[in-house]
Amino acid sequence: MIFTLAIAVGSVNIPPGDILRVFAYQIFGIGETPAHTQMTIIWNLRLPRALLAFIVGAAISVSGAVMQSVLRNPLASSFTLGVSSGASLGAGLVLFGIPLVVPLVAPLVGADFFNTTVFVNFSLPVMGFAFGMGTMVLAVFFASRMDGGLSNNTIILVGMVLSLFINSITTLLMTVNRESMQRLVLWQMGSFSSRGWLPVMILTPFVVVGVVLILFYHQEMDIMTFGEEQALVMGVNLKHVKWILLLIAAALTGSAISFVGIIGFVDLVAPHIVRRIFGARHVLVIPLSALFGGAFMMICDIAARSVPATGELPVGVVSALIGAPFFAYIYFSKGRPAHA
Repeated sequence: MIFTLAIAVGSVNIPPGDILRVFAYQIFGIGETPAHTQMTIIWNLRLPRALLAFIVGAAISVSGAVMQSVLRNPLASSFTLGVSSGASLGAGLVLFGIPLVVPLVAPLVGADFFNTTVFVNFSLPVMGFAFGMGTMVLAVFFASRMDGGLSNNTIILVGMVLSLFINSITTLLMTVNRESMQRLVLWQMGSFSSRGWLPVMILTPFVVVGVVLILFYHQEMDIMTFGEEQALVMGVNLKHVKWILLLIAAALTGSAISFVGIIGFVDLVAPHIVRRIFGARHVLVIPLSALFGGAFMMICDIAARSVPATGELPVGVVSALIGAPFFAYIYFSKGRPAHA
């Protein structure tokens, strides 16, 4: 139902029957040839957009579920440890720094390289992912040097401090490059508009592999929710498992937001809904968080492009409008959703 709405709703509403006819023709080669305009809207614009929204929502939600379990904090996420701030800095360097970098790098790669499809399509996602992951790695590395046991409070504290520091660098970049400031601000708000099939094809195998790898550690996560001392008694190598799970979770978030921009709160909403309904066993929490997060992200995208006055809202704004009250509810309510 949600998937059909994600394809049908937009500036031009499309009946479900027309969607089925396009699918039948494109997948099975049966039926009459649909109109070119209809084919373009459904197959080249709406379908990849709906799939991308689902994949991004799934990736971020699974990442949030892992972070909350590993750090034993119901409000933890990859964004807490600086993935979003690092990705923003990487994007800012691409948007602001290209005029400075071209004269230095052009003799090595050729001036025409900066006009190629590869550079135009991948420079921002690659830099966003690299800096997002790099920030996360630095946070965990510094935390391990400060605390050999890699305690949860130390990881969160270092991540927050590093995130604030990197945000200040990004703000400095925006201040001295006012002409490009709007592009970075729009990217930070998040959008699935005009992304096409390429991000879907890149992210899908990446996210599937990441979720499968996390599921290999579902028993360790179940044990860790009882406390670090209990996990050590039961033979869990906490430092090793934390490193692996935190890096995979950061990779999921970093890869997702590098293509679509910063989208928050879905990693908070979906895992807690799943735990409320299905319990805290991670063999269920991980895949169901992916499903709920993907569905929630598609709903946010539908709402984002259903505002007639503006044409389209940034999807990050919509997810925040829904997620922020939920965040406040979790933080201030006495009966917080279980994370163990």
